[in-house]
Amino acid sequence: MQLTGIHHLTAITADASANKRFYTDVLGLRLVKKTVNQDDTSAYHLFYADGEGTPGTDVTFFDWPVERERRGATSISRTGLRVSGENSLNYWAARFKDTGVFAEPIRVIDGRAAIDFEDAEGQRFRLVDDGGAGVAHPWNRSPVPSEFQIRGLGPITISVPRLEKTQALLTDVLNMKEERQYASPDGEGEVHVYGMGEGGPAAELHVAVQPALPMARQGAGAVHHVAFRTTDVQAIRAWADRLSEYRVPSSGEVERYYFRSLYFREPAGNLFEIATDGPGFTTDEPLESLGEELSLPPFLEGRRQFIEANLKPLD
Repeated sequence: MQLTGIHHLTAITADASANKRFYTDVLGLRLVKKTVNQDDTSAYHLFYADGEGTPGTDVTFFDWPVERERRGATSISRTGLRVSGENSLNYWAARFKDTGVFAEPIRVIDGRAAIDFEDAEGQRFRLVDDGGAGVAHPWNRSPVPSEFQIRGLGPITISVPRLEKTQALLTDVLNMKEERQYASPDGEGEVHVYGMGEGGPAAELHVAVQPALPMARQGAGAVHHVAFRTTDVQAIRAWADRLSEYRVPSSGEVERYYFRSLYFREPAGNLFEIATDGPGFTTDEPLESLGEELSLPPFLEGRRQFIEANLKPLD
């Protein structure tokens, strides 16, 4: 059994309208699904991705009226976003300067050229040169030229106070492979790299061991969970059985309509998800108009009028 890479990452915003402007107007991502948190329908769930809403490209947000996060250990601490080539990083360095985005200079991290940056709520990202590996699906209405657009997610970095139990889950249960180690570029501990499937930045989880940090508290600017890719319903049921076999508590299979999910926590407390690649975002909308209207799964459609009345309009 093998996970094949990063599926999506879900974070928290306290300002959905500003969030939409930043991720579409500045980062040039496509809003591919405007829906609600299925467990809290008062909150938007916004999905930003490449031009086709491809699994492995979507950064998603819950819109909750919460205070800013308190940074620390036991957190999903930095989200990698992949671009192709030195020219792309130079483009983004200039774009961040022009748009007032807080960003570090280009530097080499774990052998790859990268730019660390943050959104206005302190959400931490790392643009990584992936060398153009794999197929890209640019969005033809993006303000970013197609050759410089964000190609997808990865690697994802989590922070833990101790490695041993987290590593056991990753390698013994999830069948990830420890590939290498490197020193944190910020001097905050050692980072262990675990690969999935065919490996590469789209299929890596980086684990920063940071025992001196205080415990993180989630809020706006924090990541809620990271999801890993699996193929289909049969595969996710096999993963549910495997977690049960290893006595790892989980949600069991959850129907999210656009994919099937399975949730569980790694030993330090970070929330993980395994999600299927399909059926995808075109299940209820045509590709050309993804994200333009509020989409609700069938089990929420009967409550549409109530749900819409309790959502703030997106500017």
